[in-house]
Amino acid sequence: MLVFLKRPVLVTAEINLNLVALTVVALLSRLWRLSYPRAVVFDEVYYGQFVSLYMKQIFFVDGSGPPLGHMLLAFGGYLGGFDGNFLWNRIGAENSLITQSRLMLLESLLIFFNLLAVLSYLKFSNSQKYSSFSVNWWVWLILTGVSCSCAVGIKYMGLFTYILLLTIASVHAWHLIGDQALSNARVLCHLLARGVALLVVPVITYLSFFYIHLMVLYRSGPHDQIMSSAFQASLEGGLARITQGQPLEVAYGSQITLRNVLGKPMPCWLHSHKNTYPIRYENGRGSSHQQQVTCYPFKDVNNWWIVKDPGRHQLVVTNPPRPVRHGDIVQLVHGITTRFLNTHDVAAPLSPHSQEISCYIDYNISMPAQNLWRVDIVNRESDSDIWKTILSEVRFVHVNTSAVLKLSGALLPDWGYRQLEIIGEKLSKGYHQSMVWNVEEHRYGKSQEQKERELELHSPTQIDISKNLSFMARFTELQWKMLTLRSEETEHKYSSSPLEWLTLETNIAYWLHPRTSAQIHLLGNALTWSSANIATLAYVLLFFWYLLRRRRNVCDIPEDSWSLWVLAGTVCCGGWAVNYLPFFMMEKTLFLYHYLPALTFQIILLPVVLQHVSEHLCRSQLQKNIFNSLIVVWFFSVYMVYHTFSPITYGDQSLSANELKALRWKSSWDILIRKH
Repeated sequence: MLVFLKRPVLVTAEINLNLVALTVVALLSRLWRLSYPRAVVFDEVYYGQFVSLYMKQIFFVDGSGPPLGHMLLAFGGYLGGFDGNFLWNRIGAENSLITQSRLMLLESLLIFFNLLAVLSYLKFSNSQKYSSFSVNWWVWLILTGVSCSCAVGIKYMGLFTYILLLTIASVHAWHLIGDQALSNARVLCHLLARGVALLVVPVITYLSFFYIHLMVLYRSGPHDQIMSSAFQASLEGGLARITQGQPLEVAYGSQITLRNVLGKPMPCWLHSHKNTYPIRYENGRGSSHQQQVTCYPFKDVNNWWIVKDPGRHQLVVTNPPRPVRHGDIVQLVHGITTRFLNTHDVAAPLSPHSQEISCYIDYNISMPAQNLWRVDIVNRESDSDIWKTILSEVRFVHVNTSAVLKLSGALLPDWGYRQLEIIGEKLSKGYHQSMVWNVEEHRYGKSQEQKERELELHSPTQIDISKNLSFMARFTELQWKMLTLRSEETEHKYSSSPLEWLTLETNIAYWLHPRTSAQIHLLGNALTWSSANIATLAYVLLFFWYLLRRRRNVCDIPEDSWSLWVLAGTVCCGGWAVNYLPFFMMEKTLFLYHYLPALTFQIILLPVVLQHVSEHLCRSQLQKNIFNSLIVVWFFSVYMVYHTFSPITYGDQSLSANELKALRWKSSWDILIRKH
């Protein structure tokens, strides 16, 4: 033992000086005067607000993507001591990669995890040749899946790289299946390992992001209204304060408000008021002149309805309460006007192919009341299910005509106070959320007198709706809202098309100093941009040239070099294509920063092409020396372009009008020049 302790302990390490140098340069270029400017820059106004909401644990929904990116920004703010108390509204009116990475935006995080996923898979693929199922093999394989999940968890654009890697992994797996040196059991283990690491692990990781998101954001917030009543009731404050203590089971005599499940074009509640439909509409069609029924997007006393048993006159809940079940026939009485919800063979005001919904007024004419409705619980577990507050999603089917109570979404004219139209639509197979309603507010009616009924409140045994809403139910609803939530797409001054990105025809002015000409732009290094395009074109031409010659049994490069050449092209050109081409099919406002993930793959292809030219196309030492000299000149030129545009990359210098005009290398670039 003592002899062992006397022996010297030797530690060896291999240091890649090129990698160290690149890392140092990258850090210096991004951290230089990072605290400047002391203002909110471009989309930081949105992401900053989300970070503040995380700090205060207030729920929000961002339709642009999953929550991981916001959580990472919030975690950085937490480490920096940020408490969320800052008004993110003091916004001012490669270089592009540097600009984006210095600001509180998501593209840099997305690019990091995209590249980490690619690196991990390549490391895994290399270890496959020498040490299958070793610790390193498993680490790189699982890290690939986790990185892909993180990329998707930051922005849905991460799916593009994930799909690329799944495709490459599928091709490799197909080759494994055909490897006769492997036993069937060994092949099965390989396939199972890849399935778990690249499919199961990413799904579990992705779900964990939402679990943390929902666990942290447990307080009611500004976006509650777009969520279902059950989701809102699971949050602290807001609707939960109103619904806490409500009866769970809807009974005959219950006083309820009915919220449409669709929530589009805006959340609204079944509503009526004393005004009637016009005798004749502007187009000449007639109406029933009955009391209007609408969907109203605000809390109001006229949103209250009473569930009545058609066989009894009472409008109160008996003791014990008689719950309403799936398939029961009910009448819905408007709480304030005491008129019955009704429909008949009269065309709706804005939807002439559907029936008008009204509250019945007896004009002593040949139009009898038709006010019986069948309760159809859509999400029932059995045909004897009880109608429950918040949890049950219900359709109301008219007994006489089989029409279903539905929100059409059309906006009524001034006579309808610009509220939303309610119609009766003939029952068809399947259902749409516009036909589905849930009870949001609920109390048991106690008073038969109308005046007392309007004032009464009831607080029975307390229930906790949140315990009835599982994590998977909340995740599914939130994920669906994120996928379907669409903000109004408007033309932006700096929006652009994918074709403009290729040749850097556009830029984005991120920030302008309120008094001087100092400004920050998202503008790429023109030389790097064009070099990346040339490298991509050169790769494609060389690839097809080699492919054609190999078809004629002419191998210009060794087999190992050819395999590496194909793999590099698959990753880099494939990465560029899957992160760029889908934007041609997207109907949304696009910006230059959407191209940055694709550009990154092009830039990675640059050294691959340069090394290939040096090793395989430069035949003599003289040619190699000349080529290496050109590369040095190219590096210097890239630096000079970076240095030239650094004032509008960092925004730390106030340039004169002439200096700013000199930076406008293309007429399409919008460099801001103050007019004094």
